[in-house]
Amino acid sequence: MAMLQSIVVFTLLLLMLILIIIIIVVVVVVVVFAFKPWRFFSYPSRCRAIKVGELEIPLVSNDVDLAQDQSNDLTRNYDLDGECHLNASLLRPPRTQGLVHKQRLSSASRRLALGDSVVGDVSDPLDGILVGQTLKRRVVTEHLVEVQKHGRPENQSQNLRFGTENDRPQESVPNTDAISDQRSCLSLQVVSGPSCGLHCSVLSTSTARLPLTLGRVPPSYLLLKDYEVSGKHAMITWNLNKLRWELVDMGSLNGTLLNSRPINHPDPGSRLWGDPVELASGDIITVGTTSNIYVHISSHNERLVPFGVGMTSDPMSLRRGGKKLPMEDVCYYHWPLPGIDQFGVFGICDGHGGVGAAKAASKILPEMVATILTDSVKRERVVSEQDASDLLRDAFSQTEASMNNYYEGCTATLLVVWADADENFFAQCANVGDSACFINMDGEQIKMTEDHKVTSCSERLRIEGIGEPLKDGETRLCGLNLARMLGDKFVKQQDSRFSSEPYISQVVHLKKSSGAFALLASDGLWDVVSFKKAIQLVVQTRERHSTETENLAEKIAEVMLNEARTQRTKDNTSIIFIDFDSISAVSSCKVRP
Repeated sequence: MAMLQSIVVFTLLLLMLILIIIIIVVVVVVVVFAFKPWRFFSYPSRCRAIKVGELEIPLVSNDVDLAQDQSNDLTRNYDLDGECHLNASLLRPPRTQGLVHKQRLSSASRRLALGDSVVGDVSDPLDGILVGQTLKRRVVTEHLVEVQKHGRPENQSQNLRFGTENDRPQESVPNTDAISDQRSCLSLQVVSGPSCGLHCSVLSTSTARLPLTLGRVPPSYLLLKDYEVSGKHAMITWNLNKLRWELVDMGSLNGTLLNSRPINHPDPGSRLWGDPVELASGDIITVGTTSNIYVHISSHNERLVPFGVGMTSDPMSLRRGGKKLPMEDVCYYHWPLPGIDQFGVFGICDGHGGVGAAKAASKILPEMVATILTDSVKRERVVSEQDASDLLRDAFSQTEASMNNYYEGCTATLLVVWADADENFFAQCANVGDSACFINMDGEQIKMTEDHKVTSCSERLRIEGIGEPLKDGETRLCGLNLARMLGDKFVKQQDSRFSSEPYISQVVHLKKSSGAFALLASDGLWDVVSFKKAIQLVVQTRERHSTETENLAEKIAEVMLNEARTQRTKDNTSIIFIDFDSISAVSSCKVRP
């Protein structure tokens, strides 16, 4: 009996011991998986801060595969041999004259070109991301890794200017032929991302505006509304000793890319600054996943426009702080036209149904003007008769015939400016649509365009004259509020009341010392700002900056754009301001938008 009791007691003690061991094991397992103590050891893992070709964005989960499966937009693949979607002339080094077309990228692909090669596919930000997931993005593909290992192909050596120490020396000698007198103009254009359309320019001699900071919060000079951009992300400085622009990463979380190559410190967790890297015209700076910035550098000895020019644009949004509208405006200017030294053009195209027609018109229209003026007889007739009516009429007609846009259309406002042998300037304008232009000279306002909305009196009279008058209360034709435009071939085939015949203004002789200026803008401005108010803003800005001559035209254009924002315009807004009383500090060709 005593033996039996001993066995029972021993069995109970053994069971209790086993239970205690199980409890201890469970507790240990819970602690290990909850607190992940292996994080404090240097074993390799998927959660490292950085590896070749990969950057990590913090505060989201580690499941990169899940994140990639849910959104293809999270991966940036760089196709270095793909199709070029930007005009090649834009991304080549600057030249003293010629047509350069900087068109807005398609929102579907947003592929950026560098030289003659595509740099990247850029998607809309933060689409398809689940809260709590890690957002990782590959900055280079396996193809680019192979380039790093084995050297760049010969046909890509001109496109990827930033490389290894063997590819690119640390100490490069500045090109004194391209940059003279220690003076250079840097222009930055955000070509994709949440702040697409934002731009700025600065001279190397503008010490008060340098260094130039790129970031998400003030006082960054280029303020990017992108959650993947650090507060102070990168900085651009003018190196006076080497006479060159340099870019440096300021210890950003997600790093900075130059032509798809990372330039940030190798250890991003340390938040240390990277090494300065030289910038060249045509470079693409990438901050975050989608914000790409195009770089244009013009030298002091580059041919300049003989008067002040300011050009700016903004897609705008339907409500304050809301998502930007699709950008369908394109604005541009060319001075002088290629081979036509005494002529220049300034224009705005406001697209509808998409940006395709506006892109096409902004490219073809100035080319047609230049082609017509290559005929010396026609050119001399314009100068001697001081009238470009036939030139404008033919250019619009040939442009319409060359366009193949059936379901997209655009307004077109084109101001032609030319000089005679005595350096007297003349201006004449032609337009279809409702993008307006006026000139102010000696306090007199001269309207250079006509409104071609269906509801305007001039259009109602024209339509009535062709025998198909509008019905009472009819304000649209085939759903469009414009009766004249370029493109829209389909609706023009359906309704003969549409037209592409331009209104042509009188010729204005721009007298010297008359305080003359011209203002072209899409209807995003004119919907909320009257001609009278615009003149008041110009006069006030001139008085406020009476002692400043540098970039005054750009300041006035920005004032106009800010006024449109303040007045809550709900349409794309593009502005060109021409100050015939000052000399420009900008390059001879530019297209935005």
